[in-house]
Amino acid sequence: METKNRTTLFNGLVVGIEQMDVLIGDQGWYTYQVVRHPGGAGVLALHDDGCVTLIRQLRPAVEDFLLEIPAGRLAPEEHPQLCAARELMEETGLVADSIVSLGVIHPSPGVFDEVVHLYLATGLSQGEAAPEAYEEISCQKIPFADALAMAVDGSITDGKTIAALLRAQRHLS
Repeated sequence: METKNRTTLFNGLVVGIEQMDVLIGDQGWYTYQVVRHPGGAGVLALHDDGCVTLIRQLRPAVEDFLLEIPAGRLAPEEHPQLCAARELMEETGLVADSIVSLGVIHPSPGVFDEVVHLYLATGLSQGEAAPEAYEEISCQKIPFADALAMAVDGSITDGKTIAALLRAQRHLS
């Protein structure tokens, strides 16, 4: 990809915005703005009884609570699997014996460079949750089949959660 005139328009606490001109084939140069994000990790916690633990979290961007897998932003130089284990513990109090990759997703590649690493956690034991001060979270234990149905019928709208449920279904069959 050929670019020119790269400029940082904004650097915030979580994201930055970069503007650049991109050469699009024979069509010429077009201006793009890209939201730069450090990436994150999300983890689907699957219990031995076939239930999953999802979190109900306030999301000011959509002015509502969403049902999601535990997830968070990668710290600088943090391995995504360690981020997933950390977020699982912080948001639910769960500790996993095994965390396996379900691959990555690009949540909104037309605007964001964010990559979310997805994991499946099993062999769970309950500890004490320690959410961040700015998080309003409650846990819900739901049968896997019910959570999958909620992803299909639109009751769950969070993209990373839908992708994790679908990939876990494939992984488990």
